[in-house]
Amino acid sequence: KLAKLMNIAYTRVAKELNELQKSGGKDGVFIESEPDDLSKLKGHFNGPSGTPYEGGDFKVSISIPSRYPFVPPIVKFETKIWHPNISSVTGIICLDILKDQWYVEYYYS
Repeated sequence: KLAKLMNIAYTRVAKELNELQKSGGKDGVFIESEPDDLSKLKGHFNGPSGTPYEGGDFKVSISIPSRYPFVPPIVKFETKIWHPNISSVTGIICLDILKDQWYVEYYYS
């Protein structure tokens, strides 16, 4: 059963990465994986215009659990940032949609 869940996670992550990479970073979001491990992703994005984060380059790490997409990924800022939804100690994003409000239908588009 675990192997089947891992295959679902691998297939879903591969599809989402492919869609994101096809956009060529036009939305300012870049994600990459280790060649042989789709469970550990690294990403970065530019701070949105007109915000205090404008001009920033923010790095994140994304851990994909074996039960993904049935459980959410763990997203952690590697770049120090102040935001009320980001732990100042761990960098982990604290949003309901990445915890108990997660739905299988969420995906990058």
